[in-house]
Amino acid sequence: MTARILDGTAVARTLLEQTAERAAAFTTRTGRAPLLATVLVGDDPASQTYVKMKRSRCAKVGIESRAVELPASTTTEELVETISALSADPLVDGILLQHPVPGHIDERAAFEAIAPGKDVDGVTMHSFAAMAFGEPGFHSCTPGGILRLLDAYGIELEGRHAVVVGRSPILGKPVGMLLLARNATVTYCHSRTADLASVVGTADIVVAAVGKPELVRGAWLKPGAVVVDAGYNPGNVGDVEYVAASERAGFITPVPGGVGPMTIALLLAQTVDAAEAAEKALLPA
Repeated sequence: MTARILDGTAVARTLLEQTAERAAAFTTRTGRAPLLATVLVGDDPASQTYVKMKRSRCAKVGIESRAVELPASTTTEELVETISALSADPLVDGILLQHPVPGHIDERAAFEAIAPGKDVDGVTMHSFAAMAFGEPGFHSCTPGGILRLLDAYGIELEGRHAVVVGRSPILGKPVGMLLLARNATVTYCHSRTADLASVVGTADIVVAAVGKPELVRGAWLKPGAVVVDAGYNPGNVGDVEYVAASERAGFITPVPGGVGPMTIALLLAQTVDAAEAAEKALLPA
């Protein structure tokens, strides 16, 4: 068996084209482009690269970006104040706080300063609750992108057993909630899980999100399983043993070119969602 590739690059391209059309229509109606504010604290090279890439993608789809760069010495209080000001600015539609922030900052407090209607990265407790309860709201971008990718390939989720390896608040936990909302049976695995191989072997769908190179071995997989590798490690290596897994799985995401493009595409789509929602709120009842 050779797994079929879940091509995130191709699916993201379609989503970006749709987002560009919506952004252009919004600009025509309102006289301004949707605006995403990016907040970067410190000078971490990888974070700087990610922010520049996101701003470049914004420009390509007609979304304006506002860069807010703060020194590494910024305090939690100063960061919260900055984000609160962006939340109150009617010209700002979405806010992205680049993760991670310096260790002395209370990242959760900073995330919670983002107004729910501008949390286009889906990082606040409000957004997590919306995902958990199936209520309207923004999805965490990587989990939401994963579901859109699975939908694009017609992969059925209802009634299937999904194993999520990882429990981070912006990836592992929310992707499990989104799968549960789609009537999958969800098992979370983590560093304390006994006999991880056996648990993974029961899965119809595996989502690997731990940040450990090739932790999930190909031999563990149920034949025909759907494998989503949300990990990215040095050397373009994911969290799944790709070659062995691709010989056993039914579908698999490549690294790179799988989950990553979907994450950015959903961030931009949700920025336009936020702009449209704010526009609608200003219309007379």
